[in-house]
Amino acid sequence: MEAVVLENITKTYNGGKTIGVQDVSFAVKKGELFGLIGPDGAGKTSIFRMLTTLLLPDSGRATVDGYDVVKDYKVIRQQVGYMPGKFSLYQDLTIWENLNFFATLFGTTIDENYYLIKDIYVQIERFKDRRAGKLSGGMKQKLALCCALIHKPSVLFLDEPTTGVDPVSRQEFWEMLKRLKQQNITLLVSTPYMDEATLCDRIALIQSGKILSINTPAGIVNQFGANLLAVRSNHMFLLLQDLRAYPHATSCYTFGEYHHLTLADTATPAEAIADLKQYLFQNGHIDNLFINPIKPTIEDCFMALMSANEY
Repeated sequence: MEAVVLENITKTYNGGKTIGVQDVSFAVKKGELFGLIGPDGAGKTSIFRMLTTLLLPDSGRATVDGYDVVKDYKVIRQQVGYMPGKFSLYQDLTIWENLNFFATLFGTTIDENYYLIKDIYVQIERFKDRRAGKLSGGMKQKLALCCALIHKPSVLFLDEPTTGVDPVSRQEFWEMLKRLKQQNITLLVSTPYMDEATLCDRIALIQSGKILSINTPAGIVNQFGANLLAVRSNHMFLLLQDLRAYPHATSCYTFGEYHHLTLADTATPAEAIADLKQYLFQNGHIDNLFINPIKPTIEDCFMALMSANEY
């Protein structure tokens, strides 16, 4: 059964001049951990705000647990949890006061649903009398998650929950989500971090308000279907220009200390490397030239899809 369904949802701003979301459709199964992956400005937050009834779509239809986001907004607000990208709890209230406030707001108590937040709350319990505004980024994240869970939502929306958080807290957060999934809560997570995509059951890659692809992380990678090479030399800027001018190149981007080059032809990796070396030697790239075939990551797939759609 599907917990969340979007059918041709569109949202514009500035009197229709700016497109936030354009004709987006996808469905999320009950109990699924679904990732909405894309950079800032891609439309992730607009989608989440429409699904949590904070924004009205211009056209299209969406449901959460079978309830229409426009007609049944009051019911949806009682049943979902929402953790926005920006910390939005009461800064002058303590950890305990914030948590108790949200439990009371939804007509429940901390004790009634404590089992849902126990693994998270024990990590911040010793600071329960500290005001939320004085907490570290990781502690704010844990408190916000507790407040979003305290009324036992059927669907939990997490909008860029790990942005600006240290790597250890990011890892801890995803471990928490795995445990929450065992409670049969449907989880929708948006993130700009491509490495987090592999932690989801399925993902939707989004850019400029449009869905580029929807599949499992492995399915996205398996669809890559092209030779991918990591290339490096002593003159990286000039190398990047020459690689982008290479006749067989479909895209080339810098990834760390390498350029990742996607090739359009179906030559074997050995043939592709030999041809590329000859081309680069002709352009003067001889010193410390390194070329190696590599397996694509989600980020490589995203960049390739962007190139194919001419973003």
